[in-house]
Order: sequence, then structure tokens, then C-alpha cells
Amino acid sequence: MMAEEGGLLSLKSVHLNVDDGNEQNGKSRVIKEFADLISTLESEVFVSEYTGDVEDEERGRQLFFKDEKKRIDYVLVWSRKETDRHAKDIQKEKERETFEENLREEGLILEEDIEECRVEQYTKVHVPLEVLRRYAETMKIRMPINKPPEDAPDLGIWDKVQTIWTRLVQLFALDEYKVPHLKKRFTHVFDRDKRYLFYIPDNEEHFFSHATRSRIVDYILRRKEYKNKEDTGRRAYTFGIKRLLANGTYLAAYPLHEGGWKAHTKPNIRKMLYNNWATWRVWYKLQPLDYIRVYFGEKIGLYFAWLGYYTYSLILPSFIGLLVFLYGILTVNSDTICDESCDPNNSFIMCPLCDKRCTYWSLDQICLHVKATHMFDNGATVFFAIFMSVWAVFFLEFWKREEKRIQFLWDLKNFEQEEEPPRPEYFDRLAQSPYTRMSKTTHGTNSHEGLEHFHPFWRRKVPVFLSSASIMIGMLLVAIAAIVGIVFYRISVLAALYAIDDPVVYQNANLIVTATAAVINLAIIFILDFFYTKLAVILTDWECLRTQSEYDNSLTLKLYVLQFVNYYSTLFYIAFFKGRFVGSPARPVTFISARQEECQGSCLTELCIQLAIVFVGKQLIQNNLLEIYLPRIKRCVKKKMNKSDGLKSDVRPWVKDYTLEAMGSMGLFNEYLEMMIQFGFVTLFVAAFPLAPFFALLNNIIELRADANKFVTQYRREMASRTATIGIWYEILYGLSRFAIVTNALIIAFTSSFIHRELYKAVYSTDGSLHGFVNHSLSYFAVSDFPISKNYSGRYNGTEICRYSDYREPPWTENKYEYTTQYWTVVAVQFIFVVVFENVVIFLVGIIAYLIPDIPAKVKEQMRREAEITNDMILRTELARARGGQDADLEALQRSAIGKLDEFSGSPGHEMIELAAHRIADSES
Repeated sequence: MMAEEGGLLSLKSVHLNVDDGNEQNGKSRVIKEFADLISTLESEVFVSEYTGDVEDEERGRQLFFKDEKKRIDYVLVWSRKETDRHAKDIQKEKERETFEENLREEGLILEEDIEECRVEQYTKVHVPLEVLRRYAETMKIRMPINKPPEDAPDLGIWDKVQTIWTRLVQLFALDEYKVPHLKKRFTHVFDRDKRYLFYIPDNEEHFFSHATRSRIVDYILRRKEYKNKEDTGRRAYTFGIKRLLANGTYLAAYPLHEGGWKAHTKPNIRKMLYNNWATWRVWYKLQPLDYIRVYFGEKIGLYFAWLGYYTYSLILPSFIGLLVFLYGILTVNSDTICDESCDPNNSFIMCPLCDKRCTYWSLDQICLHVKATHMFDNGATVFFAIFMSVWAVFFLEFWKREEKRIQFLWDLKNFEQEEEPPRPEYFDRLAQSPYTRMSKTTHGTNSHEGLEHFHPFWRRKVPVFLSSASIMIGMLLVAIAAIVGIVFYRISVLAALYAIDDPVVYQNANLIVTATAAVINLAIIFILDFFYTKLAVILTDWECLRTQSEYDNSLTLKLYVLQFVNYYSTLFYIAFFKGRFVGSPARPVTFISARQEECQGSCLTELCIQLAIVFVGKQLIQNNLLEIYLPRIKRCVKKKMNKSDGLKSDVRPWVKDYTLEAMGSMGLFNEYLEMMIQFGFVTLFVAAFPLAPFFALLNNIIELRADANKFVTQYRREMASRTATIGIWYEILYGLSRFAIVTNALIIAFTSSFIHRELYKAVYSTDGSLHGFVNHSLSYFAVSDFPISKNYSGRYNGTEICRYSDYREPPWTENKYEYTTQYWTVVAVQFIFVVVFENVVIFLVGIIAYLIPDIPAKVKEQMRREAEITNDMILRTELARARGGQDADLEALQRSAIGKLDEFSGSPGHEMIELAAHRIADSES
């Protein structure tokens, strides 16, 4: 409100006069006075719309040099020893001094904060306006132009669908009074010779956002040398802040947070983000993505945009999954299979499930297991599997559209990846290489011998990659060995539980063994997860990749393959191998002298239990508890170690920020990896666990706010990196969505009893119902055919015929215990179902991908208008300049001023601005 009153008073103080005696001077004065008229309001509005902050609020946290004019754009932290200084310490100090002197020569302004009693010392960096202009042009940074954008209409059906979705989620929108909407402005690559194009406020320092300033500083820091030109030693690759951080010359380098986040601090963008994004009070609200992008940069902003989009996309499958589960619960008492299995009068005496200490048992003993199976294996399962396969494609296709929209709003549509400097670790390993060659560039030349180190392809790179692949295969076999160990655990414990006379124990033995085995598997997964992460980093370091992007892509591939096998291998075993090759009771198939375990009724329940425990356990323990509390514990420990003797309020902000945790290069990597593993759980095995999307939704609500809290309160502010996409993670999502079609088809066909039930109703049932299905699906076995060495005792000792789940000939036929014709019919139908399912879903997926354009028509129209307006402004102004005279500059200023008129519609003093515009038109006539 104060800003509005100040703006109104400043507007009223302006007088517009036209000198009728001198038309040219009068016109010039009117235009210039009109530009001055809106300068005050413009500076107030621009900062909140583009940079997301206000200068007066910054001064509450000492974000300036001692002169209170130069803003701190970056902080460099280094250590200083007064005693026990070694030659290495002297060398580091010399490199630091040379590096900072080169920064000053580049135009940066440095100010040191040195205290004798403190180990850590600080160098504050400020970028003058001239350096900002020069590097903004060099880096081709897009800046806002004068012409405000026009709202494009919805031009296509998918635009209308997206608009409906946007209106629906507006129910969860943030309060615009607390989080004002940031308007999109058309942009153009900055050019110092075309300043008339750009929306430059009265205080030009506000023209460059804080994120842009930090990017420019980082760009300079990564390219400045730290060796003197007079040094005669090897100067190859002696440049860049990353290398100085790696060798310990600097301890840290980071931009400052824009104020505090706690309640007693002054208003600032960090506090606004905490109150409206990083706190649990707003867990149901939309994210202020534009402010996240302004504060943290496009790379972090794009991660939260994707995570939020994925979370909201889970709402519909979560709701349908709950309906499928409720359908199973509500129909369990009316299910024919459950009634026949749980009826003790049917007298289905089942054959023993193991060779030692196992007894005959009645089918009604696993009544609870059969009912639990029906909750997840029912008629709605097939529908839900098809729905989730189509949903995954819809999600990816609409995310591509959302990504294109974000690219336009955030000026990433013509994004060009900056040339990456080599990694410091690459230089260190390269210097140790015994192979040398004549240098191709003077920059990499040894000043004495003209040689440079390199890694030959056949003698170094190929052996390293082959060795890395061999180690990867070996570690994958370790995960498979863990599965074998769990199988032995299940077999032995199940036999022991069946020998107990307590009916509660032996009736639920399979359920107990499945649950405990899943918990043990979860513990093994966590242990292997730790070692796999370390191993993947070691192997990727060994490969000695040149740039950070190459390193990240290689690490992503290794770690995801290892984690894929680690998390999903047990699930694949239960879904597609357990109980498939057990043989008959007379000739059971053995593995290492042990009889293979069987599924009681259906393996789908065991798959569901395994999936639920591993999935929910990972999300709850690893993703949430560790992520929420571990950074807090680390910060508390570090804070106590770096505790200051003064009052807390007197601690300088650059010192307080240094006590925060560094996100590091693996920060976003780990966040994306967690979501990729979760996406696999949600899509690959959703036919067995329809509640997976619901639990994923609950986890993501917690995950999103926990990550936001870490970035705002626990982490140092990261340099505002730019990226236009989520990178290789999209390819992983695409592969998972396609692979999920196959896994769900196989689960429905081979793991569930869907094919068996439908085939029985269509071919073998007399009345088209499931009456008699249980008896039909159980084969007969004569107890006398058991080997003499097997002595089964316990209940039902007088049994002569026992039953087992399979389609085999009875003992009174000529081909006893051989597969029946019905078995081969079922197998044929199962394969036919898989082929039909895959082709139908893939056809639907292809149609959907074809019908949904990657770029929304509305965004295309706005992009066209942006290019048209920018080119028109350039052509008109350059034409006027070519004609010469003062009119060119006046016309450019006139278009700039009139172009801003609509921007302040409804604001205080708008009538005065409009009157000034009319006076300009009158002066022209």
C-alpha cells in the first residue's frame, strides 16, 4: 500500500508542458517527461514481476558491501593459517591471490571479510552493471522487451483440455495477495546496441535478476586462471573455481540467500517461499513455480515443476485404484471361488508343500489367503492395468506439452547449452596418465616439451569400460544371490511353521513367511543400495569423463540399472518364476537338492505383499524419514562446531549460509532417482497392487514439501543453473512406461487367475459361472505314488488321494501326472492374451501420442507473436536510425513509453499516464 501511495504522489508531481513555439522540442520534452512519469511505478512493479524481490527488503540482511550500495552477488570461502604453514598452504594462497587479481582485472569488485580469530575467511563478489551488460550479451541471455505479451486464445482441443485442468487445479491456487502473479514478458537476446528493445527500469540494477547475476559470476569464476603468466611451470588447465574447490584453495563458493525464513525476519522472497511453499500448512496448494525459478534457477525449478505435475497426475489413478480395491473388498463375500475354497465340507485335502516335516492340509486353512487374493485379483484388475498403461502415456505426452509451455514462460525455448568446462577430477586423472602426445593446442601444451597427457582409446578407455561392465554384472549377480538366499529362507521357515500344531500359525504360515521375507528383502535392498551408490561413483570416476554432463549421464545409467535389479528382482521372481516349475508331487523339481517353493492358491497375493512392504517401506523410511531429519541433524552438528561467540542476530549472512548443507552435484540426481524407482513401482506391477498410485501420491505430497523445506532452510543457495528439459530421466520414464505394458500383460496372464477363470466360464462351465472352478483347477495325486523315503505324518494320515494346483492327468489314467489338454489350452490363451493386450494398448498409445501435439497451439501462437513484435521493433527503429536525426531516438522512446501503458492499467496514477499519452499524440499532430 505504501508503494502505491508513493507512486501516486510521484505521478502527481509531474507537469506536462508542450512548447507550442518549438514543435520538435515540445514533442521531445513530452515523450521524455512521459517516460519519467512512469519510471517510479515501473521500478516498483518490475522488481516484483521479474526479479521477485525488492531492494528495500534486501537491506534487512546485510546483502551489500560496507558502502551499502554494491550488492553481494557471490561469496568465496577460504581458510587462513597463521601457524604451521606448509609449502602447499603457501601455494594455495598464491593461487587464490592470483585468481582474485584476475577477477578484478575482469571488472568484478571484491571485498574481504577477514578476522584473525576465525579459520574461515570470506571474499564477497559484486558484478558492476557494465560487466553484467557485457556478459549478458556474450552468454546470449534473453531479457524482457518493452511490448507486453498478449493472451492467446485456446486454439485446439488439447488446449481446451489443458485449460479445464488448469481451472480445476486453481481450487488449490495460492493467495495472490501473498504471492502475486508474475506476468510473462516477451524476451529477446540481450544486445547492448539495441537497448531500446528492452524493458529497463529506472534503476537498471534491477534489470538483471539475482539468479542472472549469480549465473554471470559463476560463468566468470569457471573460466579465470589462477596461475601467473610469468610462471614457467606447466599451466595446462589451471583455471576455474571448480578446480580450486577440488584442491582445497577455496572451501566453498555460493550466492547468498535473500534474507531469513523465520517469522521474526523482514519480508523477502526466501521467507515468502517458506510460508507459501516449504511449510506443511500449504501441502494442498499449488507451487509458486515462477518464484522458485526466479530464486533457484531453471534447473531446480524444472525439477519441482515435474514433481508437482507428476504428483497431481497421480490423483486420478489413485482414486480409481482405491475403487478397484474397494470393489475387491465388497465382492469378497459373494465370490464363488472364496466360498468354495473356504467351505470345509468340500474336503479338499492338499498335498504337502515340502519334503520334510510338511503335512497334508485342508484348502479351507488358507481361506484368509484366498480372500486376500480376491481383493487384488478380480475382474477390475485387467481394466486397471489397461488404464495405468494408457495413463503413463498420457502423463508423458502432457508433460511434454507442459515442458514446452514452461520453456516459453521461462525463456528456454531457444536454450543453448553453455559450453561446459572440463571437470577438475578429469584434469587430475589426466595428469597421472603415462601416455603423452604432441599438443594440438597451445593451451594444453607443456611449455618445456610440447607434450600433453591423454587417454588412448584402445589401450585405456576400452579396457576400463569392459572392466566396469564386468564389475556391474558381478554386482547384479550379488542381488540375484540375495534372492536365492531369501528363497531358501522361505522354504525352511515355511516347513518349520507347518510343523507347529497351533492352528493360527500353520493356517497363516505362508502369510507370515511372505511378510518376514519381504522385510528381510527390504533390509538387504537398503544395504545394497548403499554399496551400489558407492560402486557406481567409483566406476564412473574410473572412466575419467571430461564434462559434468557426460559424468552425470554415465552415473545415471549405472546407478539406475543397479537399483532396478536391486528393487525389482524379487518382484520379478515372485511374479514370473515362483511356482512355475515345481513339477508334480511324485517328481518335484529341485534346485541345489531343495524342492522349489510353491504358491498357495495364487502368487499374486505374495507379489502384492512383497510390493507393498518394499514400496511403502522405501518411501517411508528412506525417502521421508531420512530426508526430513538427517539434514536437520547434520545442520545442528555443523552449527555447534561453527558456533559464534557473538549473538545470533549479529552473525553475518555469508557466515550463516556457510553453516548450511551444500546440495552438491548429487542433490537433484538422488531426488530424480527416487522418483524413477517409484514410477517403476507404480507402473510395472500395478496389476498386483492397485493401491500403489495412492501410496505414491501420499509420499509425493510429503516428498515435495520436504524437498522444498531442504532447499529453503537446510541447503545453501545453489547457483541458478539453466536447463530446458529433465534430461535423461525422460528417456527412463519413456522406457518404463513401455515396459510396463509387457509386465502388466504377463502378470494378468500368468500370475493372476484371470485367464483360468474366464476360460472355465467360456468352455468348461455348464452354466457359464464359476461354480466348480476350484475343484476343476485342482489335480489328483495318489499318496501311494510318493517315494518310500518320504514319510508324511500329522493330520489326515489316512488320506489316499490329495490335491494340488495344476492341470495334470489323474493317477487312474494311462498318462498319469502328464499335462492335460486343458493345460496347453490355458497356455495358448495366455500367450494370445499377452499379444492382444500389448498390441491393443500400444495401438491406443500410438493414437494418443499422435493426436496430442508436443507444443500447445496457444504457445505456438505466443512464440510467433513474440518473434513478430521483436522483429517489427528492430526493423522500425533501425530504419529510423538509418535516416538519421533525433527522431530515431525519440520514436524508440515513444514506443517504449506507450508500450508500457497497458502494463499499468488499473494502477494508481493510470489516468495521469493516459493523459500523457494523449498529449504525445497531440504533439505529433
